[in-house]
Amino acid sequence: MVRFCAVLFLLQGFILAMHIEYVKDAPLLIEEDRKLPIVSLQIVFLGSGSIGDGARSGVAYLTSALLDDGTKKLGAIAFARALEERAIALNFHARKESFSIHLSSLTEQFDEGVDSLIALLRDPNLTSDTLKKIKIAAQGEFGSMEADFDYVAERGLNEILYKGSPLARPVMGDWQSAQKIGLKEIENHIKTALVKERAVLLFGGDLSVLEAKKWGERILNVLPGGKKAELAFYEAAGDGRTKTIKRDTKQAYIYFGAPYNLRYDDDKGYKAAVASFILGASGFGSRLMEAIRVKEGLAYSAYAYSSLSLTSARFSGHLQTKLESQEKAISLVKSVIADFVKNGATQKELDEARRFMLGSEPLRNETMGQRLSRAYGDFYRGKPIGWQQEQLKKIETLKLDDLNKFIAAHPEIIRLSFFIVTNED
Repeated sequence: MVRFCAVLFLLQGFILAMHIEYVKDAPLLIEEDRKLPIVSLQIVFLGSGSIGDGARSGVAYLTSALLDDGTKKLGAIAFARALEERAIALNFHARKESFSIHLSSLTEQFDEGVDSLIALLRDPNLTSDTLKKIKIAAQGEFGSMEADFDYVAERGLNEILYKGSPLARPVMGDWQSAQKIGLKEIENHIKTALVKERAVLLFGGDLSVLEAKKWGERILNVLPGGKKAELAFYEAAGDGRTKTIKRDTKQAYIYFGAPYNLRYDDDKGYKAAVASFILGASGFGSRLMEAIRVKEGLAYSAYAYSSLSLTSARFSGHLQTKLESQEKAISLVKSVIADFVKNGATQKELDEARRFMLGSEPLRNETMGQRLSRAYGDFYRGKPIGWQQEQLKKIETLKLDDLNKFIAAHPEIIRLSFFIVTNED
């Protein structure tokens, strides 16, 4: 209890240091941290990731690669050198639901960093030579991904769970689609997806609220106007399908998943976190690890966890095993999960999960980036800052009977689909 009180004391300090402001109707999450003379900014455009690619997958990914290539005026090398001379880091990332910009530097150089970002947004390197170069780099990356059987298995599972939806496609898309993407599509993505109506700005470090608002306003002034994204929810399939593909591998890569009937903003999310921890998310000591590695010696590791977002909710996991053991491993996964739903957790498992989850909480809030990410998670769910800390308090008082009622109320996780990369016929 003393440890948990210390955790709450630290987190309350974090909440007090966090500010939410609005500039031009765009939210700014700001944490002042004067320990180091560094400022960082992340701009998240919700609804502007690969889920918004349209018919041609990979547009958001190639957009991020092109923006990483500097301005048309300076070109990639001169632009990168100008940033490096001032120790300014600026990069772009495409994800499923969002597109983000990351900017960081010493406090005294941050104004120059903002200038560089604005110059890039006004004059992206939209040339045929740049597009050709990033496509060559993408082709190499696609090739290396195909040799990563974890990636192949995860992509295959997504195709089973979300067939026909944007979630079935990887963020990068595929090489066949990438070859057909032109400059117009990338330019259109910049104009329609990177708009002020979708922007959330996360400022952290050696700055005041006034400075954050000033920098935020300068950036928002250069962003085009547009529409907020309306993200659809995609139900994961629960029809128990299994697909196997043959590759030159000495191990079987087994990925599995099922629907999870819980929304990302549900106040019972803390129960899902505890249940997942006990069943498979914790690694050593979890039900799956004990059954598959410790008792049977079938795999080095086995994991399972719940993933809840605005666009999807699923229960999934993965493991690797010997080729001759893959059927036994799959049978064990099914039986362990079915038994967990039927009989629930034990008091010992709940106590150990609670002890670890509460005791390790300070480690998940050590850095400024972690704290800003936590605050964004609250905002993303439409909750007040500190909501996830309130969830922690509920874990402290969670009763075994309440946890097991929650577990029993989600038999949908038994409806597992499997995607397997193997060398067996």
